[in-house]
Amino acid sequence: MIYDIIFIALMLGGAWCAWKISVADWRRRIIPDVYLFPLMLIGLTVVNCFSWPVTPTDSTIAAVGGYALTALIGFLFEHTRHTGAHTPPPIGMGDIKLMATGGIWLGTTGLALALIFACITGALWGIRTHQRYIPLAPFFVLGGFLSLIAITFLI
Repeated sequence: MIYDIIFIALMLGGAWCAWKISVADWRRRIIPDVYLFPLMLIGLTVVNCFSWPVTPTDSTIAAVGGYALTALIGFLFEHTRHTGAHTPPPIGMGDIKLMATGGIWLGTTGLALALIFACITGALWGIRTHQRYIPLAPFFVLGGFLSLIAITFLI
């Protein structure tokens, strides 16, 4: 009984942090660490202490891999584009840390599904609205939620 209450409290806290991250990235194009780090710690607690569809080993591999891959892509984008000095980087450190957090919560399969969903829906939204800069967090959080449902019930 007490474990169920703790689990529900952790899930509600994680959902609140994910919502705040999405809203902040949508409005200001920044992912605040004040919500990102608690989401990461909640994910570590849930994966290690409760019955979760992702093993702690898969979670660790996905977190490190997601961080490294996103950092590499951000580094390549930053050093291969030839634009003005005052343009913001295409992938910020908040996005990189968000991928690590998504890896903790979703594992390798779930992270890949969430990232594919986020990229497709973000690109479609960008094409439809003719926006140059697209916030990643809202699309990734939605993709992560759908991915979590998929890996729990379908895979």
